[in-house]
Amino acid sequence: MKLGFVSDSLGGTTFDALLDHAARLGVSGVEVNTGGWSTAPHFDLKTIKASPDARRTFAKAFERRGLEIISLNANGNPLHPTQPEQGECLKDTIRVAGEMGITTVCTMSGLPAGRKDDLMPNWVVSSWPPETQEILRYQWEEKLLPFWAEIAKLAKECGVERIALELHGNQCVYNVPSLLKLRTAVGPVIGANLDPSHLFWMGADPLVAAEALGEAVYHVHAKDTMLNTPVQAKTSLLENGSLMDIPSRSWSYITLGFGHGEQWWRQFCYRLKMAGYDGWLSIEHEDVLLNSLEGLEKSIALLRAVMPVAASDFRLQAI
Repeated sequence: MKLGFVSDSLGGTTFDALLDHAARLGVSGVEVNTGGWSTAPHFDLKTIKASPDARRTFAKAFERRGLEIISLNANGNPLHPTQPEQGECLKDTIRVAGEMGITTVCTMSGLPAGRKDDLMPNWVVSSWPPETQEILRYQWEEKLLPFWAEIAKLAKECGVERIALELHGNQCVYNVPSLLKLRTAVGPVIGANLDPSHLFWMGADPLVAAEALGEAVYHVHAKDTMLNTPVQAKTSLLENGSLMDIPSRSWSYITLGFGHGEQWWRQFCYRLKMAGYDGWLSIEHEDVLLNSLEGLEKSIALLRAVMPVAASDFRLQAI
């Protein structure tokens, strides 16, 4: 496995400072945010799309420091009913990835409105009352599947081999069954960006999810979640309080090891190996209490202690 981090983890730094920190910290690469919900402070998608020179300059900045571009990440809602620019961001990200020889793009599945002419996305998380099923039918059959058939065609044209969808709340694809459903319908260009932090707060088990996804794991975001048990006991894990008010929330994103300890992350890495995954662990730091650089440093130290790096050389002895 290889270790890196998401560029927005150090979103307050300059591009050169971002890469200098990455080199100093000894990671192998950086995953680059291109837009969507991100302001993409380190990547000007419009300029890089238009200019071969800009693409070469961007890539050379990584090469000079011995770093790789892990992937491009257009994390947003590409099926937002009133923000078509989010879908265009994904399409342009795929085009730029193809031009730069980057074969993996990370994104979200998207979440449409619940019916035609609605203005806001609608996330269905229960099977009752009956209109929920009509919402799901509309979202999948009339919006999601046609959109992803188009995206799969574009990816093939551009040479992008893998689109890694984050299993994320407020998206049509948010768990193992929904990921596999879309993958079956669209094809193997679709896989999972397995981020345990989201599965924690939705009540799933990332260890089981890793095994269940198997070869469909295309990317891993290393992010932790603290489950605030006393608050959870009163409010459940259905949480809509401010992300900045950690004490009042039933769950919060947190620096690796502060929510789940080294033993859990050791098991996670091993389960990924059992599932056949030997790719990137890309840290996504979103802890609002810890300094971003300090949190990143602590997360890197934890993963470096537990992640397998060398290939197995075990052989059964002839008896």
